[in-house]
Amino acid sequence: MIVARLSAIGAAALLVVSCVGATPADSLAQPAIATSQPPAVASGLVPAQSIEQSRRTAITTAAERVAPSVVTVQTETVERVPVDMFEQMFGGRTGQRARAGIGSGFIVRSEGVIVTNAHVVSGASRITVATRDGTTYDAKLIGEDDQNDIAVLRIDAKGLPVSPLGTSSDLIVGEWSIAIGNPFGFVLGNSEPSVSVGVISAVGRNITARSEGGGVYLDMVQTDAAINPGNSGGPLVNANGEVIGVNSSIYSPSGGSVGLGFAIPIDRTMRIVDDLLTHGRVRQPWVGLQLLMPEVNNARDAVRTVPTVGRVVPGSPAERAGVQPGDVLLRAGNKPLRNPFDWEARLLELRVGEAFPLTVRRGTRETVLQVTVSDVPEVSAPRVTVLRELELVTVTDAIRQERRIQSRGGALVFRASERLQSELGLQSGDVIVQIGTTPITSADLAARAIDAYAARGAVQLWFERGGRLFPPISFRVR
Repeated sequence: MIVARLSAIGAAALLVVSCVGATPADSLAQPAIATSQPPAVASGLVPAQSIEQSRRTAITTAAERVAPSVVTVQTETVERVPVDMFEQMFGGRTGQRARAGIGSGFIVRSEGVIVTNAHVVSGASRITVATRDGTTYDAKLIGEDDQNDIAVLRIDAKGLPVSPLGTSSDLIVGEWSIAIGNPFGFVLGNSEPSVSVGVISAVGRNITARSEGGGVYLDMVQTDAAINPGNSGGPLVNANGEVIGVNSSIYSPSGGSVGLGFAIPIDRTMRIVDDLLTHGRVRQPWVGLQLLMPEVNNARDAVRTVPTVGRVVPGSPAERAGVQPGDVLLRAGNKPLRNPFDWEARLLELRVGEAFPLTVRRGTRETVLQVTVSDVPEVSAPRVTVLRELELVTVTDAIRQERRIQSRGGALVFRASERLQSELGLQSGDVIVQIGTTPITSADLAARAIDAYAARGAVQLWFERGGRLFPPISFRVR
C-alpha cells in the first residue's frame, strides 16, 4: 500500500513513509499534521480524476493526432504459374494466380494524396486503400522512386485528415518515436492502426541486408519502436505528433521485430513527393563525380574507406565547382563524409537546383567548393546495352564458396565490355546483388530487373567486389 501511495500521491509520500514504524504515542503527538491531509489521502484512496489524467501523455496525444490519417494499402499482383505439377516439372502451359499484399501509408494532402513504400506496391495490378473507418477506395499510382523506396498514391476523396509533418533534420538520439501502421493487416480484425513506442536509436544509418523491404537503404532513421510486416509505409512520429519518417524496413534474423527498425527521413520523402506531383517524375540529384573503389577484405574496412574522387565528368556541376580527381571528400554542407556510403546518402537529400558547400582535402589543404546540383542529364549519363556488353551467371553455392562471395544470392559478371569497365567501373568477377530495390537471386532476374527499371529511367545497381558492397552505380539502357 505504501508503494502504491508513493507513485500515485507524490507530494504526500514523505508523510506516509515517515509514519511507518511510529508508535501510537508519536502519532497522537502530531494531530495537526495527520488531520491536515485531504480525506482521500487519509483513507488511502487516490482520486479517480488524478488516475484518469495520468493516463494521458505526450505519446497518447501524438498518436491521436496522426492515427486518423494512417491508411491500409492492399495490393493484388497477378503471377504466372504452371497449371499442374507435370507442367511445372517439364515446362509448358502456365496459368495466372492473384497474390495479395498489404502495407501501410499516410495521407499528406486532403485531396487524397498518400505516401507509402515503393516495395509495398511494386508490380501490383490493383491497389486499394482503406481508411481508419474502414472505407475502401481504388488507388492510382502517381509515381514511385525505387532508389528511395517511396511511392505516391491518389484516391478519389476530399477533405481527408492529413498527417502533420515535422522535420528529420534535427532528430535527437534518445527522443521518443512512435511507429503507426497496420502490422499483419486485417488479420488483427479491423482497420484501426496499431501504435508502438520506442526512441530514436540512431540517425544516418546505412543498412544492406535482411530488411523486410528487401533492399539497400542509406541514411536511415533507426528506432527500437516495434515495426513488423505490414507496418511498411506507415509514419514514424515524434512526441509532438509530427511525422519524421516513413517506416520501411527491419533488420531481423527471424523475420519479426527485434528492436532494429528503420525509417526513411521525412525531409527526403517530401522532396520525392513534390517532384512526383509537380514534375511527374523524380529528378535525380546529380553532381558528376565518381569515387575510387579500392579493394578491401571485409565490411569493417569498407566503412573506414575515405571517399576519394576518381573521375569528374566533363561539363558536370563538380567540374564547374573545381572538384579534381584525388580530392578527398570531407563534408557536404554540415554533414561529415566518413565513407562512400555517406556521400551517396547525402546525394539523396539534395534537391535539383540546390547549391551546397563541399569541403575537400587536396594534398594537405582543405578547400570549400560551391556545388550546384543538377538533374541527371540524358547525354552524359552512362548508357548500357546490357545483352551485348554484359554476360551474367547465376551465383550457385559452388561459385560462392570458390570465390568467397559474401552475398547469399546474386548474378556474377562473367564478362563486361571495355566500355562498361571504363564508364561504370563494372568488372568481371563483380556480383550484382540488387537492382533498384529488387534483390537479385539469378542472372535471369537481373536481366528482367534491368529491363523493368530502365523503362522508368536510370537503373541503380549495387554490386559486391572482394567481399564488400560498393556504392551504387547509375546508368541508362539504350
